Amino acid sequence: MAAAGTGAGAGVAALAASVQDFVAGQQDGRAAEVAAGVKDGSWTVLQLVEALGSCLENTDPRTRGRGVQLLSQVLLQCYSLLQEKEVLHLVLFYENRLQDHHLVIPSVLQGLRALSMCEVLSPGLAVSVLKAIFQEVHVQSLLQLDRHTVYSIITNFMGTREEELKGLGADFTFGFIQVMDGEKDPRNLLVAFQIVRDLITKNYALGPFVEELFEVTSCYFPIDFTPPPNDPHGIQKEDLILSLRAVLASTPQFAEFLLPLLIEKMDSDLQSAKLDSLQTLTACCAIYGQKELQEFLPSLWSSLRREVFQTASEKVEAECLAALHALSACLSRSVLSSDTEDLLDSFLSSILQDCRHHLCEPDMKLVWPSAKLLQAAAGASLRAYHRVTHSVLPLLLEQYTKHPQSSQRRTILEMLLGFLELQQKWGHVEEDESTLLSLRAPVCSVVFSALTDPSVQLQLVGIRALTVLGSLQALVPGFLSPSDLELVVDHLIRLALREEDSQSSEAAMEAAGSLALIYPKVFSGRMVPRLEEELRSEREEESSRDRCSLWQRCLQALAAVSTHTSIVRETIPVLLQHLRKVQKGSEAGNAQDVVSVCQSLHRVALQCQQDAEGCWYYHQTVVPCLLAMAVQAAMQESTQPLLGKALLEEEVLAAMVPVISAATTHLSPELAAQSVSHVVPLFLDGEVSFLPQNSFPCSFQPFEDDGECLEAQRRLVALLMAFVCSLPRNVAIPQQERLLRELLALSCSCNCPFTATTAAKCFAGLVNKHPAGQQLDEILQLAVNRMEPGLAEGPRRTQALTLLLWVTKALVLRYHPLSSRLTDKLLDLLGDTELGPAAADGFSLLMAESPDVLHKGCHADVRIMFRQRFFTDNVPKLVQGFHGAGPDVKANYLKALSHVLNHLPKPVLVTELPTLLSLLLEALSCSDRVVQLSTLSCLQPLLLEAPQIMSLHVDTLVTKFLSLTSSPTMAVRIAALRCAHALTSLPLTALLPYKARVIRALAKPLDDKKRLVRKEAVAARGEWFLLGSPGR
Repeated sequence: MAAAGTGAGAGVAALAASVQDFVAGQQDGRAAEVAAGVKDGSWTVLQLVEALGSCLENTDPRTRGRGVQLLSQVLLQCYSLLQEKEVLHLVLFYENRLQDHHLVIPSVLQGLRALSMCEVLSPGLAVSVLKAIFQEVHVQSLLQLDRHTVYSIITNFMGTREEELKGLGADFTFGFIQVMDGEKDPRNLLVAFQIVRDLITKNYALGPFVEELFEVTSCYFPIDFTPPPNDPHGIQKEDLILSLRAVLASTPQFAEFLLPLLIEKMDSDLQSAKLDSLQTLTACCAIYGQKELQEFLPSLWSSLRREVFQTASEKVEAECLAALHALSACLSRSVLSSDTEDLLDSFLSSILQDCRHHLCEPDMKLVWPSAKLLQAAAGASLRAYHRVTHSVLPLLLEQYTKHPQSSQRRTILEMLLGFLELQQKWGHVEEDESTLLSLRAPVCSVVFSALTDPSVQLQLVGIRALTVLGSLQALVPGFLSPSDLELVVDHLIRLALREEDSQSSEAAMEAAGSLALIYPKVFSGRMVPRLEEELRSEREEESSRDRCSLWQRCLQALAAVSTHTSIVRETIPVLLQHLRKVQKGSEAGNAQDVVSVCQSLHRVALQCQQDAEGCWYYHQTVVPCLLAMAVQAAMQESTQPLLGKALLEEEVLAAMVPVISAATTHLSPELAAQSVSHVVPLFLDGEVSFLPQNSFPCSFQPFEDDGECLEAQRRLVALLMAFVCSLPRNVAIPQQERLLRELLALSCSCNCPFTATTAAKCFAGLVNKHPAGQQLDEILQLAVNRMEPGLAEGPRRTQALTLLLWVTKALVLRYHPLSSRLTDKLLDLLGDTELGPAAADGFSLLMAESPDVLHKGCHADVRIMFRQRFFTDNVPKLVQGFHGAGPDVKANYLKALSHVLNHLPKPVLVTELPTLLSLLLEALSCSDRVVQLSTLSCLQPLLLEAPQIMSLHVDTLVTKFLSLTSSPTMAVRIAALRCAHALTSLPLTALLPYKARVIRALAKPLDDKKRLVRKEAVAARGEWFLLGSPGR
C-alpha cells in the first residue's frame, strides 16, 4: 500500500511539475505530456484541475490564460475519456470563465470546442453553452482562429444536439446572426455559410428574422475575392461563390429580398457579377413557385432580354438562356388552380410579343438572339413547347416562302430546325396535341426545297433537318408518309452521288446512315438497289474519270448506309461483287479502285463491331472472300504474271489489313477460335477447303523456301498478320510454335522489304500476347540467335534491324525482362555508321502508337506508363552515348532522343526539362530534317507549359527558330514559325529586346511560296507586333 501511495504521489508531483513548466516556464510541449498521462491513467482530469487550482485563481490574467490553455489542450486530446459528471462540471467552469479577461477567452472557447464533441454531454448543456456564448462573447472582436472556434462549436452542436437547439426557437437563429454579422475571413465564411444552409434545410425556426438572416449573408453577394499568392488554405473564389449560392437558393422565404438584388446585379458593369446573378437565379428556380416569381417576372424578363440582345459575351448569353429556361420550367411545374392566372401563358406571351416579330427579319442582328430566347423558353416543358411552336412554326414557314434569297432561307431553316430538335426531348406525343402533325406538309415541303437549292450551305441545313424529321417519326407517328420516306431516300441518293460539292455529298451519306437505323426496310429496298445499279452501269457518255468518281461515291454511300444488320447483309455482297469485277476486269491494274472498296469494307466493319450477329456475318463473309481473292491473285502471279496484279500491290494489301483486323477484334472467343482453326492451316499447310471458289491452279505455300517463284504468296503474310494479331488474347492459336518459327525465318531471310517487315510485325504481335513461360523464352532466344549474326554483318542487316525493333516494341509494351537487353542492342547500333540513322528512327516506332498491330484495340498487352518507364531507363544512356560518340554519329543520338521526348506525356517532360534542354537546343542545329521537325514539335508545347525555364534560353531559341524559318523543307518552316509564335507566351521582359529583330525576320516568310507557311508567318508576326501593347 505504501508503495502504491508513493507511486501515486510521485505521479501527482510529476503532474504539478509539468503544469508549472507550462504555465510559468512557457514550455508548450508539456501539454502533450500531460495529455499522454491522462490517456494512460497516470492521472485524471480532476487531478489536473486540482494541480491548476492556483493558476486558475491567479490575479494575473496571463497566468489564468495559460492555466485554461493547458486544460483546454488536454481536453481536445482526451474529451472521449470524460464521464458525464466531469463534463457537467467542466461546462459550468468554462461558462463562468466566459466572463473573464479577454486574454483568457480564446482558451475558454477551445475548451468548449472539446466539450462540444463529447458524446456524454447532458441534455440542456448545449443550449446553455450557446446561450452563454451569445450573451457573453462579442465574437467579431476576436481573432480569426477564435471566431472559427465559435463556428466549430455551433457546427458540432447542430450535428449532435439538433432537437435541443430547435427548442430555442428563433432565439438560436438570432444569436447566430449576431455571431456572424461582420465576418470577413473567407475561411470562416465557408463554415458560416454552411451553418446558415443547415439552419434552413434542417427547418430550424427563423421566426421574424428571415430578412436579418438574408441580410447577414447577402451582403457578400456577389463574391469579390482574390486568393493571396501561395495561399496554404487553398480557398478559391469559386468555393465561396458556390457556398453562398447554396444559402441564397435554399429557401423560397428569401425570394422577396433576393430577386430585386439579382435584378440589380444583372445590370452591373462587371461580367462576373452578371454571371453570378444569372447562375443564382437559375439555382433558385429549382425551388421557387409561381407565388415567389409572380411579382418579379416582368423585370426579370426585361433584364434577360436586354442582356441577350446587347451582350457581346457568349458566357453571359448562355447563362441568360439557362436562366430563362429555368424560369419557364419553374412556371410549368407549378400546379394550377382554376381561380389563378396561368403565369406560364402570360410569361410566354410576353416573350413572344417581344421576340416574334424579329423572326421576320432574317438579315437583322436580333433574329438569332430572339430565336435563342424562344427556344430556351420552349425547351423547358411540353406545355411551353406547344405554346411557343403553335405561334412560331407557322410564322417561320410563311417567312421561308416570302424570302427567296438562299442566305435568308438558311437562317430561317436553321431556326425551324432548332424548334424541331426540341420535340425530341418529350418522347411520344399524342396526335391531337402535336403542332407538328398539323404542319407536316409545309414542313416537308420547305425541307425538300432546301435540298434542291443551288446553295451548298442551305443544302447542308436541309440535310440536317431531314435527319431530324426522320427521327421524329417515332415520336409523332404518321409524320412522314411512305411516299415522303421514298422521296427522302431519293434526295439522299441524288445528293450523295450527283452533287458536285463534296460537303453536301458527305453530309447526305451521314444522314443516310442515321436514318437507315430507323428505317432499314426502306433503305435496303430502295437505296441499296439504286447504288448497286450505279456500280454496274457503264454509261458511254461518261468519261473514265467521271465513272471512277461515281463508283467512289457509290462505294462510300454503301458503307455509310450499312448501319443496320439487315442492310449489311445487302451491301456486303454488292461490295464484294464489285471487288471481283475490279480484279477481273480490263482495269484490273488500277489499285486505287481496290483500295476504295477496302476502305468501304473497313467502314462497314467498324459499324458492325458492337452488334455480335452483324460482326460474325461480316467476318465469315468478308474474310474468306478476301483471302480467296488474294490467294488466287498470288497463284496467278506465279503462272500468269499480268492477271490479279492489283491485289498484290503493297498499297492494296495495306488497305486489306484494317478490314480483316476490324472484322476480327470484336469476335467472341468461341467464334474467333472457330475462324482461327481455318486461317492458320491455310498459311501453314495450304488448307484451302474453307475458301469460296477454291479450285486453285497450284498449292498455297507461303512459307516454303522456293526462291522467287513464291514471292507473291509470301506477301500475303500481311493478311495473316491482320488476322492473328487481332485475336483476343484468350484464343489459342493452333500450331503456334511452328507458326512463330516460320515467321521468324521469313523475316530474316526474305529479300522483299514489305514481306520481311510484315513477318516481323506478325511475329512481334504474337510474342506480345504469348503467355510467359519456357516456350516464350525459347522462341525469344531463337529470335536473338537469328538477329545477332544478321546485325553483325551480311546483306540482310536491315531485315535484322526491323525484326529487332518490332520484337523490342512487343516486349517493352509488356515489361518483359528481355526488353532492356534488346534496347541496349539498339543503343549500341546508334554508333553504327550504316544502321545508325535507321536505328535512331526506330525509337519513334518504339514510342509511337502502331496502327495495325501492338495496340490496345487489337488486344495487345500494353502496360500503363510504358513510355515513362522507357524514358527513365534509357534517356540517361542516350545522353551518355551522345557525349561519348564521334562527330559522324552524334546526330543519331539526338534523333533518337528527340523521338523519345516527342512521344512522352508533356507533364513528365516538363519536370525533366532543365537537364535535357541543352541537348534539345543542340538538336536544332542538326542538319537532319527529321531531327529538326521532331525537336520543334517537342519544344512548342514546352514553350507554353514551362515558360520560366524556357525564358532562360530565349537568345538561343530565337536564333534557332528564325534560322529554321528558311529551311528548304516546308514542314520544318511551319514548325519553326509555330515555335516562334509560341515564344510570345514567355515573360514579356525576356522577349522585348528581341521584338524588332523577330518582326524583321518574320517578314521574309510572309512571301513564302506555300500558303500554309504564309498563314503561320502572319499569325506569329501579329503576336510579336502586339507584345507589350496595353491590355495584353
